[in-house]
Amino acid sequence: MIPRLIRSVLRARSAEEIADLRLAALSWVGITCFPLYYAFFAWLLPQPYESVLLRAIGTVLALGGLLARRLPPRQRDQYTLLLVTFELPFFCTFMFLMNRANATWSQVMLVMVVALFHFDFRMALRAGAIGVAAAALLAALLGAGDTLLSQDVLQLLPAQLFLVGWMWVFSLSRKALEEEKLDGLGGGLGAVAHEMRTPLASLDANVRGLSRLQQRSGQDNPVMRQALGRMQYEVRHMNHMIDLFLLSAQAVRQKLDPHETVSMLDTVESALRRYPFTGEAQRQLVALQVRSDFRFGGQNELAIMLLLNLLRNAMQSVQRAGKGRVRIVIDGARSVPRLLVIDTGCGIAPRHLPLIFQRFFAYPEHNGAGIGLALCRQVMHAWEARLHCVSREHAYAIFVLEFPLPASR
Repeated sequence: MIPRLIRSVLRARSAEEIADLRLAALSWVGITCFPLYYAFFAWLLPQPYESVLLRAIGTVLALGGLLARRLPPRQRDQYTLLLVTFELPFFCTFMFLMNRANATWSQVMLVMVVALFHFDFRMALRAGAIGVAAAALLAALLGAGDTLLSQDVLQLLPAQLFLVGWMWVFSLSRKALEEEKLDGLGGGLGAVAHEMRTPLASLDANVRGLSRLQQRSGQDNPVMRQALGRMQYEVRHMNHMIDLFLLSAQAVRQKLDPHETVSMLDTVESALRRYPFTGEAQRQLVALQVRSDFRFGGQNELAIMLLLNLLRNAMQSVQRAGKGRVRIVIDGARSVPRLLVIDTGCGIAPRHLPLIFQRFFAYPEHNGAGIGLALCRQVMHAWEARLHCVSREHAYAIFVLEFPLPASR
């Protein structure tokens, strides 16, 4: 289990994946350490105080964390905060006080501070304040209040504050380095994308010129007409890919916060107008079903590009399979408003399904740069929405986009 988790961490790219793996790691640490260290501190190196009840509660909460990974992002993050608060500041501080600030639990407290501030700094401060306050109150109610002002506790306090300060400095340095790398990536993507526009524009102009020459000559060559049509489609397709690269550059440079209220129907219709269909026959492969429109918090342009990417994947699936259609369903009347993008093309193999939202994963390997779906999930996560896929190989793929109700924001 642990090696597999480490491999997953090394592969993880998006914020959504990192949050999921963080909760998984936290859960497995709780499931392992609460029972293990009870045996260690109760039998091998007995401590003055132990609590089977608190360790049992911690183990149950950790087991619940494995189930909480399936919750929507907002609820999952709330459960992560609960688990972090209980496992680290609350439990460790309470046991430290109940054991009269002995040497063993003093060391545990220092380790706890380091572990806690490896999470987001604001989350760590929040969890620390809640956990320590609750632990101190419970310890006082159980008769250990005098330990709070004891010399052993007061001596440890400056060391902990010093450690918190250094962890804050490290977090700022790490954040600055990450922003520098992302800014470089964004600038590189933007420069490459803009440079590609010029040869594509030239190619498009030449194709149009050859088409006009063929029409003026009065000689209709079906092979030539088909080749020129294919070239025009590839130019439109590459321009669409450039839009995606530019969006990636924008996404790593700017905030994805949902500062607009967007109509899903308007978004879908805009995406259908902008998609580079090869002709009316291909356009007829896509059907729109509106059960009920809904509005959501997001950004209009990002939402259009998100749907363009999902539509492109669906059309490529149909093309590779040589069969099938695409259906887009707007279903805003449900308790959780959602959009479905359904294709009955080649589907996705079970071994590939867990990987499709990872950056730079593409299947087949020549099928794009592997950034589209990762970006889509990153955008959805920023909007407190959820994107997942249900698929059966050689049959269908359904991409489900679920949005929070406006009242819940």
